[in-house]
Amino acid sequence: MTDDETQRVYAEKALDYEKLQPDDPFPSLRAFIARLPEGAEVLDLGCGPGHDSQHMARAGLRVDALDASPEMIRLANARPGVTARLGTFDDLDAQDRYDGIWAAFSLLHAPRDAIPRHLAAIARALRPGGVLGLMLKEGTGEARDRLGRFYTYYAEPELRALLAEAGLTVDGLSRGEGRGLDGSPSQWISVAAHA
Repeated sequence: MTDDETQRVYAEKALDYEKLQPDDPFPSLRAFIARLPEGAEVLDLGCGPGHDSQHMARAGLRVDALDASPEMIRLANARPGVTARLGTFDDLDAQDRYDGIWAAFSLLHAPRDAIPRHLAAIARALRPGGVLGLMLKEGTGEARDRLGRFYTYYAEPELRALLAEAGLTVDGLSRGEGRGLDGSPSQWISVAAHA
């Protein structure tokens, strides 16, 4: 994420965002963890305040956490078992390193024209057979929420095509609804895929 307005919102609202995160992991995160052996090396791409990273570390995974917000990195690094570092999606340059990559509600802040590049980097960073857990807001177009955060929305056919183009195979897909930091209800889509 490099959008200045989105960065500003997360800087100002980091503690509020942290309080929104559930204590129990999303079912999609539980399924992602269950697909990986204990000790697997994973990347939490866009880790935010580190809730999901902490759940993965508690499950015995070795977690590399990355986020573009210095405020989120501070919150993530305060969690037991989590070591987070500052970086953007474009800083993902690993090759065959991770058994799994978790990207929950992070890549939705990237512009649509950047997604093929980011998904290709994810595919390169995964070991053969490596698992991707991806959660995005469902819909069409690009917009800003009431707080000013930039979003790109995806419909299932487009998302499937983008993942296939990057060399990732979809294993499962689910949907849900929730309220985010701005309080507005939104539909989301969760995809499990592998390299």
